[in-house]
Amino acid sequence: MTIKRFILGLLTIIALIPVILSLISSLNQPQIQPRIQLYQTNLVLHATEFDFEQLNLPTENNNSSFINKLIGEDPYLTAQNQYQEARKASENNILNLQQQLEKLPPDAKENLEDKIKQEQEFINELDIKIGLIQAQKNEFPAAQQTWENVIVNSGNQNQNSQLSSMVELAAIVKQLWNNPVEILPVEILPDAESQIKNNLDGWFEYVSLAKLYQIENRQEDLVNLKEKEGEKAAKVITKLAIIGGLPFIGAILGVGILIFLIVQIFLAKEKSILATNANIAWEKTWDWEIILQVLMVGFFLISQIVIPLLFGLLGFSVSGLSLRWQAVSVLLTYLLMSLAGLLILYFSIKPWQPLPSDWFKFKFKSNWVLWGMGGYLVALPLVLIVSLINQQIWQGQGGSNPLLFLALQAQDKVALAIFFFTASIAAPIFEEIMFRGFLLASLTRYLPVGGAIIVSSLIFAFAHVSFSEVLPLTTLGIILGFVYTRKRNLFAPIMIHSLWNSGTMLSLFILGSN
Repeated sequence: MTIKRFILGLLTIIALIPVILSLISSLNQPQIQPRIQLYQTNLVLHATEFDFEQLNLPTENNNSSFINKLIGEDPYLTAQNQYQEARKASENNILNLQQQLEKLPPDAKENLEDKIKQEQEFINELDIKIGLIQAQKNEFPAAQQTWENVIVNSGNQNQNSQLSSMVELAAIVKQLWNNPVEILPVEILPDAESQIKNNLDGWFEYVSLAKLYQIENRQEDLVNLKEKEGEKAAKVITKLAIIGGLPFIGAILGVGILIFLIVQIFLAKEKSILATNANIAWEKTWDWEIILQVLMVGFFLISQIVIPLLFGLLGFSVSGLSLRWQAVSVLLTYLLMSLAGLLILYFSIKPWQPLPSDWFKFKFKSNWVLWGMGGYLVALPLVLIVSLINQQIWQGQGGSNPLLFLALQAQDKVALAIFFFTASIAAPIFEEIMFRGFLLASLTRYLPVGGAIIVSSLIFAFAHVSFSEVLPLTTLGIILGFVYTRKRNLFAPIMIHSLWNSGTMLSLFILGSN
């Protein structure tokens, strides 16, 4: 063994240790998907208050049918199921945290204990909202029992101020719906309005305040509240059409393209679109050592060890930063990682320059836009189906990309722009050069083209260090690989990747907006 191979092997082990540890850690981390679904569910609940007459809109069947398709046949039942699923996922997370807690020494338990309290608080909030949905469905005994459980269960926990506020809120809504008919005197509900406004939001705040104003006979406030909710519902319809309707239409088009491609394979065979360049490998150049050097040092070592270590030595920490500066931090981290990775790639393959014409090809004057759009449309139904199966496998666990939650919270326009640039421009360019332009093409020296696509897609998926994202990202990676091997133009997979991330970011921004 040469010294170079020994050093490369050592660096590979060092680079893989944090990746493996992060993957193992993700097993006990919650996914963000259940909470994202709750944001969309909350929009649907707002949409149930849409009033054609109030906004002077015609109530023809076409309009009402369109609204019904957006919100579903029974939106309250759907919402209740979504909240109960989120509650179950949170309970599972508490169990995992408690198992971890038992293995720690007493002086190292504080952080996990805080996380458990936060999850318990979240469950209390979910239960209050589930009760409000039940009350809206006229299931008053069930709602009363749900709120009573919050009060009783919280009494058995170590209460802090946040937990106490949830208990107080549960008592208020329980009293509001204690008797749906009887009008209660004002003095029975002191501070109810402030408690509702401070601890509830969206549709849940609306129905609680509407009930309170009705009980207190505050007709003017009730009318104003309903008018504002009607206006909110009209805006929500547009949001639902964007985040639900457009992807649905895209998925239908994607299924049509898939059917066309499959039929064409049987009819045209070797002349079909998917058969183009199907078995043509890239011209042989470097060996496996260069592949390992670029992948392990240029990507994993830089991203997992060098940059975090550099920030640590500089005393830089994102904790306590505003959302805007967190966005800047994410962008700088990614730009540093990209610059270092591309430099290592360049110097690693420099001895083979000039490269054959089929390597790292960027050809602007071609139909790559058509391939990119077609690939994106095909990815929509395939990744969606795999994601649905994936959720059943992981049951809300398996971790998620932390950038998703930051984007969901972002309402600052500058922060939104930075997040969007990072995810939709910087990431697709760097990752497609590394995983498709370099890795996939390099693997065709040792594997058939189809095998190179699968292996490079798996590595691409695991590089995101979350087990719950492996199957969906592998599926996306396979589509990116198919398009690149057929078109031989990096602009095409970059466009697919950019459209995919842009769609995700746009959905998160809309869901998180007021």
